Amino acid sequence: METTELLVIETHPIQYHVPVYRYIEQALGIPVTVVYGSDFSIAGYHDMEFRSDFAWDTDLLSGYKAVFLSRSVEGGAANDRQVSTRGLTNVLARLGPRAILSIGYSPRFHWDAFRCATHTGKPILFRAETTDHARRRSALKSWVRDAMLRRLYRNCSALMFVGKRSRDHFRRLGVEDRRLFFSPYCIDTCSFQTSEPARAELRNPTRRSLGLAPGEIVIAFSGKLSPRKAPDQLIEAVRLFPAEVRDRSVILLIGDGELREELHLIAGRCPAVKIKHVGFQPQKRLSRFYHAADLLVLPSLHSETWGLVVNEALHHGLPAVVSDVVGCAPDLIDSGQTGEMFVAGSVPELTAALLRSLPILGKEETRVRCRAKVEDYSIARAAEGIAAAYRAAVSGDGR
Repeated sequence: METTELLVIETHPIQYHVPVYRYIEQALGIPVTVVYGSDFSIAGYHDMEFRSDFAWDTDLLSGYKAVFLSRSVEGGAANDRQVSTRGLTNVLARLGPRAILSIGYSPRFHWDAFRCATHTGKPILFRAETTDHARRRSALKSWVRDAMLRRLYRNCSALMFVGKRSRDHFRRLGVEDRRLFFSPYCIDTCSFQTSEPARAELRNPTRRSLGLAPGEIVIAFSGKLSPRKAPDQLIEAVRLFPAEVRDRSVILLIGDGELREELHLIAGRCPAVKIKHVGFQPQKRLSRFYHAADLLVLPSLHSETWGLVVNEALHHGLPAVVSDVVGCAPDLIDSGQTGEMFVAGSVPELTAALLRSLPILGKEETRVRCRAKVEDYSIARAAEGIAAAYRAAVSGDGR
């Protein structure tokens, strides 16, 4: 039997998680092994919401040990809903971890993996985008969900909250503070050019390439063009602007999805709203568009447990307007400082929030505040939280 310190169970390599595991091993000295159900994210797959075929354009396998339960080329899962835990019990027995990190309860793979982990008798750590706000449920469904999660959390030696709503969720379900550790949801900025010199270099050439006039207000939407993300409501909100503001406003759509054609039709209605659509962009090409923009908007209607595009925007000094169902809103959005928040689904409220944001746009002090606000939501801070939870668990202090 091999000896493993920290073992993580994931459906597939995820670009937002891998840098954290690397940091734990390389900077904090805790060897990490990640057991993946499938390799589809690096082999290439079709994303239903993006309606695009792609594979991540960054290295997701170096700096830690990776083990795969299946491979796409050998008939393994092609998406996270198809991933199976077949073979996981044998892998856990062979690797003999000191502690096991579970990173969620959806899709089904994670529930099955958690059961496998409990059978090892090893301490279980839990880190996920836990929240109570992202989806409305009936009273019965809420009761059943709470009962299941209370039972799951009781079996965890330590739990990590990624933000304020995550912490509130754990506390509501009876998790004691001694078992809670802060491990924020974060992005790796290595693929980006976030500095002021980078902005000076990229902003004007990118705006010229997009045919944008110097005085135009560029409002960016970055993500899947799907109904739950509500980019159509952003267009309708800009349509309600006073004419003099609407005429110098442009919506920059970064992404793809099922609403692509419909959004162009909606924008063409009278009075017309100007849009520029650059399609899906790999991470290494995103900085130019963030610097070209003046504001990011994430108007999601539901299921936005965090919203990492907000992290990306703030790192670039770009303020954000988000709906109140966006998980990161209490952590990263300060009204009049780093952006605004509005009630999800209300176009008039979104319009008002956008107009309230105008005075802070394009100012260096705004960019300084944005970068400072997201500074603690870093790879290092996330890794340190997991490491602290791991050490507490294996020492017996976490139980």
